[in-house]
Amino acid sequence: MTAADDEDAGDVVEAADHAATRVLTLNRPGARNAIDIPVRLRLLDELRRAADDPAVRAIVLTGAGGTFSAGGDLRSMEGAAPGEVRERLAPVHRAVRIIATCGTPVIAAVEGAAAGLGVSLAAVCDHVVAAEDARFVAAFGKVGLVADGGLLWTLPQRVGMGRAKEMLVFGRTVPALRAYEIGLADSLAPPGKALDAALELAAEAASLAPLSVAAAKRLLARADHSLKRLLEAEREEQAALFGTADFAEGRAAFAEHRAARFEGR
Repeated sequence: MTAADDEDAGDVVEAADHAATRVLTLNRPGARNAIDIPVRLRLLDELRRAADDPAVRAIVLTGAGGTFSAGGDLRSMEGAAPGEVRERLAPVHRAVRIIATCGTPVIAAVEGAAAGLGVSLAAVCDHVVAAEDARFVAAFGKVGLVADGGLLWTLPQRVGMGRAKEMLVFGRTVPALRAYEIGLADSLAPPGKALDAALELAAEAASLAPLSVAAAKRLLARADHSLKRLLEAEREEQAALFGTADFAEGRAAFAEHRAARFEGR
């Protein structure tokens, strides 16, 4: 670990609450928020905390210093044996699974560059807000690696197989407007305003019934299964939701023409 790493090891991922939204900020701006082992472990820990906190109704993932993330920290990969590589990937894989399957909506706010593993973390989020001057690049082939962090699963789902190959096989950089056109980014914001836009969207998500949102995320995470299995899972989720206080509140609010006050029970 370098001296620079020592200096920021305590807060390489910052967590801050904005009403019911937890903002997680990758915080190694001097390294363009490259994701080394301390970042992986801290991000996993903060995602677990946020996902398990009933007061947190939405999560925003962003980066400090005008950059989302330069991806995996190549300096920390030199000489890694296969067993060490597996250990490096373990916390990333757990973090990706949390983002994809936890009951809390997760929104990526992308400024500057999202590269390599940074693209993977953004693509698995439920919504990607990109600044209009942001760019996405997943040129793992330029460093002799294959895409990780689940990108071989999430990217084709977002943009289709052909466009995924443009990024993963040919290494093409995708500017924000193109990312929006193909579905890698879900919305655009003026430069420097991606976090503000993500917080607005998070507030919208936080106003919805949390148990309902959680059920939708669980079912969407099973979308690669057969229709038969998906319908079976849908039946069980819906049956459970019918007995919740939030469903009763939703019905009452609809009948009374008022905003619902959901409590997650």
